[in-house]
Parts: sequence; C-alpha cells; structure tokens
Amino acid sequence: MDDIPDKLTRPTILAALARLDELLRVEGVIGELCIFGGAAMILVFDARESTRDVDAIFVPKLSMLEASRKVAEEMGFRVEWLNDGVEGFVTDDGEVTSDGMPVYQNLRVMRPTAEYLLAMKCLASRVADYDHPGDRGDIVTLVKHLGIDDAQTVCDIVVKYYKESLLPPKVRFFIEETMEEMNSKSD
Repeated sequence: MDDIPDKLTRPTILAALARLDELLRVEGVIGELCIFGGAAMILVFDARESTRDVDAIFVPKLSMLEASRKVAEEMGFRVEWLNDGVEGFVTDDGEVTSDGMPVYQNLRVMRPTAEYLLAMKCLASRVADYDHPGDRGDIVTLVKHLGIDDAQTVCDIVVKYYKESLLPPKVRFFIEETMEEMNSKSD
C-alpha cells in the first residue's frame, strides 16, 4: 500500500469533500460535517501544506462512514481519512461556523471558530515529531489571526471552553513558551 498518500493537501481534501457530497446526493442523504484540526487549519487559515486525516464530527454517522469509505477506495486514501477521533475534545460550549468552508448541495460543512480551535490546539499541546508537525505552528497562526499577544489571554480562551482543571501546568507552560517565542520573533 505504498501508493496511499500520507498527507492530504487542500486540493485533495476539497476533491474528497466534493465526492462525498456526490455520493450523499445519489443516496438522497443530507450530511453534516464539522471539520477540526489540521484540515480546518488548511482550508480556512492556509496554515500548512497537508494533514494526515480529516478530524470531524459528522451525521448521519452510518451514511457518512459508508460514503467516506467509498471515497477512500476511489481516491486511494486510508480508510480512516475521515474520522471522528476528535470527539473527546469537543465541548458543548464549542462554537462552530460555516465561514470559509466549501459549500455543497448535500453536504453542510462547518468548522470551529478560531477561538474554539485555538482552545482545542492548546489543550492538545502536541510537540512536533517525525510523524506530526505538533500544535505550535497552528497555535501561532490562530493567535496572530485573533490578534492576541499574551499568554494569559490564550489561557482565558482555553478556560472559556474547557474546565480550568483540564489546563494542567504543562499546557500553561506550552502556551507561555509559544507566546514568548512568537513575541521575541516579532521584536
């Protein structure tokens, strides 16, 4: 399976979503998809070249999964190119919007607001490694987009969506370090 793409780019994500829409239309199904993570960063903020998958919450679940498997087969993607692994980070207080997202006939595509996505990225605080770019670059992009220049404001945004107990010292440190780095580069 060496021909399966490791990374999904903006054009491949858009092509996959368009095909997903076509498959739903044939079945007479209206699907809803809220895209999080790297795919949202690519589609809305043009923040990076690619992502490994499309993290999303979607309904109707069975129809969306069946259609996404067909897209994977047709486009040579991994079966889990569209997955709901992000569910554990989604909160009831999270705000979503369709701003900047593609529009289709049978597929309604949404994304978290920039603040909500920033809170999620900060909570994850993944450090870059060989397989993953980490969250620092995405956090910097979102902080700049929101016009934030201090760590406390970022922490306040995280606490707006998640309990303060979910903001451990290592996450606070990651945020502070990221903001210090960002501010020292702008000086």
